[in-house]
Amino acid sequence: MISNFVAGFAKLIASHPDDVRVDVREGEEVTEILLYANQADIGKLIGKEGKMIGAIKTVISGCKAKDGVSYRINVEAI
Repeated sequence: MISNFVAGFAKLIASHPDDVRVDVREGEEVTEILLYANQADIGKLIGKEGKMIGAIKTVISGCKAKDGVSYRINVEAI
């Protein structure tokens, strides 16, 4: 559910939406969401002063309240 939201949101922002991919690594305490995108889109996904990725993290933190799982999101170039 969370990974689908992150992928969909990233595809709306990215200039190369076909390159956007999301992997999820579940750990004992933290679930890590890896967002892969084209190098040209990394700046757009992070945003000026990290505001775009911060907004995504804020929405994801709301899911923590619902299901009790902590999430961490990382953006990486492919």
